[in-house]
Amino acid sequence: MLFDVGRKVPSMLGLLQTGSLPFASDFAVIIITAVLLSYIARLTGQPTIVAYIFTGLVLGPVFLDVVSQSELVVLMSELGLGFLLFLIGMKMRIDDIREILRPIVNIAIWQTVLQTALAFVVAFALGFTLLETTIIALATVFGATPIIVKLLSDKDELATLPGKIDVGVLIIQDIYLVILLAVLSADSLSNPQEIAVSVGTILLLMSGIGIVSYLSARYLLPSLFKAVADDRRAFFIVGIAWAFVFILGTEQLDLSLEVGAFLAGLSLAQVPYTSELTERIRPITDFFMVVFFTSIGLQLAADNLLAYWVEALIASAALMIGNFLIIFYLIDRERFTPETSFIGSLNMAQVSEFSLVVGALAVTQGFIDASILGYLSLMAIVTMSLSTYLINYNYEIYERVKPYLARFESEEKRDVDLHVYQDHAVVVGYDEIIRAALPTLQEHFGDVVVVDRNPAHAEIHQSADYEYIYGDFKHGEIRSGAGLKRAAFVLSSTVESDINQIVLEEVGDQTVVFAEAESVTDAANLYDRGAHYVILSTALTSEKLADHLHRYFNDPAEFWSVVDSDIGHLRWIRGEFDG
Repeated sequence: MLFDVGRKVPSMLGLLQTGSLPFASDFAVIIITAVLLSYIARLTGQPTIVAYIFTGLVLGPVFLDVVSQSELVVLMSELGLGFLLFLIGMKMRIDDIREILRPIVNIAIWQTVLQTALAFVVAFALGFTLLETTIIALATVFGATPIIVKLLSDKDELATLPGKIDVGVLIIQDIYLVILLAVLSADSLSNPQEIAVSVGTILLLMSGIGIVSYLSARYLLPSLFKAVADDRRAFFIVGIAWAFVFILGTEQLDLSLEVGAFLAGLSLAQVPYTSELTERIRPITDFFMVVFFTSIGLQLAADNLLAYWVEALIASAALMIGNFLIIFYLIDRERFTPETSFIGSLNMAQVSEFSLVVGALAVTQGFIDASILGYLSLMAIVTMSLSTYLINYNYEIYERVKPYLARFESEEKRDVDLHVYQDHAVVVGYDEIIRAALPTLQEHFGDVVVVDRNPAHAEIHQSADYEYIYGDFKHGEIRSGAGLKRAAFVLSSTVESDINQIVLEEVGDQTVVFAEAESVTDAANLYDRGAHYVILSTALTSEKLADHLHRYFNDPAEFWSVVDSDIGHLRWIRGEFDG
């Protein structure tokens, strides 16, 4: 493991018991500085991970040297890495890439081989030793999963073909990362036979835990989360506890914390509650990640960070260009169109923050010194910063180079026709009004996505022929999963004005929106914001009641005729529902 949690916890508890927290001020300084630098990063369009690394550089030996790596920082750093892999595991929904799984596996395997070879050649040519070159090559093969997923999600491109290819490749890369971290936890890398036995043991143990993960996702987790889904605190705690069950299990088997966290997230990814759980856990994950990436910067002295700055800049340029060409070739070889090949490879050109994870572990184990970690850190900062702009402007860049890609066109090349929600209907909430409206929506739009946070309706949704997402519509990942920006029609049965306002702010100009309001004032506001029709149930009910009273006192025969008709209609509905 990157840090030995078992040795750190008792000493930390001892400090807590004595009431002495000498590192509390250091920890406060880390958080405050990270917040300020994150704000600057947002203004300049940079990923927050870069801001966290700079936090460590500013507070550590490189600049101010006012914060050291205390035991609390070490412990929180280890948890940060664990929760990062837990969150990544929860994004690995197999159904999302099932249609293109074969080409993704081919791309990922060859990408790992070719990019490792490229990084090895570049590092060796720059004068590093064989062991240093090997660690550098192993560390720089990964794509920046959190950054790529976040940027593509913000651009609503995760559901596109290039997005799904990239996510699929990242999934396989992350599995490789977990294995690599476990291998580097060994005491020595000098014995190939020992390494082979270690890898075999790790794969065997991971397979066993993976089977437990699969069986849990199929038989245990759906009922478990259904039981606690209506209690927000219990829902969150059960999710966290599930991660620690796997962490404890893998540590008992002498595997790393990261393996358990990743497999725990992978099992949760296959249940319908994942999107909501991801949003609940993300804040605590972000918190721990601040400390983890800050701790990377705290490990570096100025001379270590800049020891190989020329080599780092040369390698950054070589790897970004080389990674792009390798992935472009591999995607093109799978007979995808030049557009898909270009966009998919442009998104994956950077050196990942996981190079720092691998590098930090290698330093801890004594395989390399801190100057190599500085080299990896400088490469990660440079390439991640540049790739942020490449991803944000990927399609604009493609339009400029499109004429030069014409020679890659071929009648044999065509993109897989993925089922992406487009011009579909999105329904927020579920009640009797929605139940009656769904058949009409399905008949007209075909694809209907229902977002509902009431766990009591789970069985109804899972047996229906529309897509169901459990969660709070206020969460961005829930709206992205429902394809809100691409919807042709939205029907909201909630009277929460903030949710309806979010809908009206995010939908396209051509999207028709029906919403529900609690008062005449709310209804007027929704109309002003662009709603096409507002369901005002209280006003409709009051009008109907006044109408019935008028009939009762002035025309009893007509009143009882209406009542008989209503009773007959209710019996028909009840019979249909029971059936």
